[in-house]
Amino acid sequence: MPAPTQLFFPLIRNCELSRISGTACYCHHRHLCCSAPYLAQSRLRYAPHPAYATFCRPKESWWQYSQGRRYASTPQKFYLTPPQVNSILKANEYSFKVPEFDGKNVSSVLGFDSNQLPANAPIEDRRSAATCLQTRGMLLGVFDGHAGCACSQAVSERLFYYIAVSLLPHETLLEIENAVESGRALLPILQWHKHPNDYFSKEASKLYFNSLRTYWQELIDLNTGESTDIDVKEALINAFKRLDNDISLEAQVGDPNSFLNYLVLRVAFSGATACVAHVDGVDLHVANTGDSRAMLGVQEEDGSWSAVTLSNDHNAQNERELERLKLEHPKNEAKSVVKQDRLLGLLMPFRAFGDVKFKWSIDLQKRVIESGPDQLNDNEYTKFIPPNYYTPPYLTAEPEVTYHRLRPQDKFLVLATDGLWETMHRQDVVRIVGEYLTGMHHQQPIAVGGYKVTLGQMHGLLTERRAKMSSVFEDQNAATHLIRHAVGNNEFGTVDHERLSKMLSLPEELARMYRDDITIIVVQFNSHVVGAYQNQE
Repeated sequence: MPAPTQLFFPLIRNCELSRISGTACYCHHRHLCCSAPYLAQSRLRYAPHPAYATFCRPKESWWQYSQGRRYASTPQKFYLTPPQVNSILKANEYSFKVPEFDGKNVSSVLGFDSNQLPANAPIEDRRSAATCLQTRGMLLGVFDGHAGCACSQAVSERLFYYIAVSLLPHETLLEIENAVESGRALLPILQWHKHPNDYFSKEASKLYFNSLRTYWQELIDLNTGESTDIDVKEALINAFKRLDNDISLEAQVGDPNSFLNYLVLRVAFSGATACVAHVDGVDLHVANTGDSRAMLGVQEEDGSWSAVTLSNDHNAQNERELERLKLEHPKNEAKSVVKQDRLLGLLMPFRAFGDVKFKWSIDLQKRVIESGPDQLNDNEYTKFIPPNYYTPPYLTAEPEVTYHRLRPQDKFLVLATDGLWETMHRQDVVRIVGEYLTGMHHQQPIAVGGYKVTLGQMHGLLTERRAKMSSVFEDQNAATHLIRHAVGNNEFGTVDHERLSKMLSLPEELARMYRDDITIIVVQFNSHVVGAYQNQE
């Protein structure tokens, strides 16, 4: 629910947002081309490039706009009220409580909370959660799109099916295939847990099903049924790679239906990162492709909280990723494969679904674009070839899989896109969620970080702290509570309603300058069940 633009103008008049770029740009491809002096380049998935300039339509500067009008000498401030703030923060929240016994086993997951706060319009993040019906366990994931939302939408719909099929035993795969052949009803594979806004593409469902069926047919042919053990890590890796391969193949083959033909091309030419957790009893696997993260919240014996990272960012800050990329390409490309901390000087994540501009040969790209619809052929971005593009593919969707055996002190898991981690330290994330879930707040000395604080300001900070004890009850969703802190925290680490109101009042064309889309899933574990698993062994 976008906030009214007029709420923002008083903030400009009061010089509250003086750091904003001098030029506003109305553009559906802001993430590709619009670079503002204030906006850190690290927040853009794609580095600005001259080829993207045709998408932009510069507007007058905000300074010129404000100087062109006369205002009262004492301007009135307008902020969102607490109910309005809550309405925005809670618009996309979703909670699910897991039955302790699902008919197969006692679940180690108590439930999960999820939420999203858009910065892009439309939001490019997606989320998914489902229970595996033919095997055991739950799947939960966050997906961060770039160059549009087409790829993240497709991956959020399809990836869990590929994982579920990869986990199925040979006999079940045969049973499903026989049901399709004879026209009988299929065994349900997944039970989805979705917010009403988390839609599925009905137009592409048949295409997606046919690709999935081809995959399980190949699994049937490869597996003679002799081995019954399923390697979860191998299944996750195969599912990620196969879906990315199908996205690429569907775009190359095309479709007689013009709408579907354009859709599969949009999916392939945009991109998405993915961070997925599979929880089965005490076995937790995290498969990560890109720079979203999985963070485990651990409660120590003294009641304090510590964060355990279960994923690695696949970007220039990861030395192993840099080394991997350099080893996969000739030595003469060592200086060009990563420039300015970006793949070929353009893309921040080093692993992603889609993004065929970094995977296909130049000839294949030209052939697909020339034979594609006019919307694709007229798009400057799709026709643009990355610089120093000699030995593709430069990008992979293969995930890095981390295994963790749950312990009673492992209380929850946070899956979140990089919009959260750009604004909050992992330890703060875990502490805030831990305190929210337990209702216990470990009071630390107030740190003022070198600021000169008067007695009146210190009194205000202590009052805020006291109010914070009751503010937890404003939120019935841990992900919402975390977003409230991510957007509204001030320099002292407390939620500032005025700041929160300003950030949520930003119009669409400016919100992305201050933050990215934020998508969070908080998974709460059942410590008693986890402890019982340990005692059985």
